[in-house]
Amino acid sequence: MMDLQALQVIWFILYFVLIAGYAILDGFDLGVGALSLFAKDQRERGIHMDSIAPVWDGNEVWLLTAGGALFAAFPFVYATVFSGFYLALMLLLVALIWRAVSFEFRNKVHSPGWIRAWDWAFGLGSLLPPVLFGVAVGNILRGIPLTEKTEFAGTFLGLLNPYAVLVGVLALVMFLAHGAIYLVLKTDGDLQARMQRWAPGLWIGWVVLYFAATVASLFVSPFLFDGILKNPVFWILFPLMMACVVLIPVLLKSGRHMLAFIASSAAIATQIGLAALGLFPRLVPALNDPKLSLTIYNASSTQRTLTTMLMIALVGVPIVIGYTIFIYRVFKGKVRPGELYGNH
Repeated sequence: MMDLQALQVIWFILYFVLIAGYAILDGFDLGVGALSLFAKDQRERGIHMDSIAPVWDGNEVWLLTAGGALFAAFPFVYATVFSGFYLALMLLLVALIWRAVSFEFRNKVHSPGWIRAWDWAFGLGSLLPPVLFGVAVGNILRGIPLTEKTEFAGTFLGLLNPYAVLVGVLALVMFLAHGAIYLVLKTDGDLQARMQRWAPGLWIGWVVLYFAATVASLFVSPFLFDGILKNPVFWILFPLMMACVVLIPVLLKSGRHMLAFIASSAAIATQIGLAALGLFPRLVPALNDPKLSLTIYNASSTQRTLTTMLMIALVGVPIVIGYTIFIYRVFKGKVRPGELYGNH
C-alpha cells in the first residue's frame, strides 16, 4: 500500500487537476453564456446557446467530480468550506439551475416575452457563477477565520472583501475572454467578427487583472510566495503561463483560432497551478492563526480511503476524459443556427 503522505500529495494534485479541468471546460461555456447578454438579437443569442449545447452538461461533470473528490479525500475541508460559504453556494446552485433549465424551456412557448425571459436566465445564470467561484478562490488564497474546531468564524459580508472581489472580477473577465475565443472558433459572420474584436480587449483585461491580483497577493497573502522561487515546478509553470498569455493575441490575429483556444486553456490551467503551488500543503489557510490552517496532512481521509479512491480515479477519470474528447470530436466545426436548442 502506498505511503499516506504520498497519497495526500497525489490527491492534492488530482484535486487541482479537476479544478483546472472544470475552469477550462465550463469556463468557456460560462463565458459564452455571459456574452449572450450583449448579443444583438434573439437569433444571435440562440447561436450562443447552440455553440455550447452539446457540451455544457458534460463540462459540469468536472465540478461534480471535484466536489466528490474533496468530500472523500479531504472531508474536513469540505465541511468547513461548504458550511462557511453556504449562502454563496446556494446562489451558485440557483444560477446554475436556471441556466440549465433555460436550455430546455427557451423554445417551449413561441412568445417573444417567454424567450426573452429564458435568454436572461441563461445570461445571468452564466454571469454569476464565475464571480462567485472567483470570490471563493480569493477568500481561500487570503485565508478565512477558523476556530480551533476548524469551523468558519466569519460572515457572508466578510467574504466580500476587496481582495476576494478582485479575484472574482478576474475570474469573470478570464472566462469572458475564454468564451469569446471559443465563439471565434465556433461561429462565423458578424458574430465571429465582433468576437474577434472583443477577444483582444478581454485578453488585456485578463492580463491587467491577473497582474493586479498577483501584486495584491504580495500584501494580502505573502505566505503564497514563501520559497516559491526555489521550487522547480514554478520554473515550469510560470514560463509556460507567460508564453501562453503572450501567444493568445498573436494566434487570434493570425487566424489560428484553435491554437488560440488551446493557449487560453493552458493559461488558465497554469494560473490555477501556480495558485495551488503557493497554497501547498495548505488547502484552507486560517486568517486568524496559521496554526489552525487545514492542510493535506491534518484534513485528509485515511490511507485506505485515499488508496481506494485512487484506484477508482484511475478507472473513472480516463473514461471522463475519453467521453469529453469523443463529444468534442462529434460536434466539431461551426455552429449551424437552429440545429440544437437556440433557434427552432
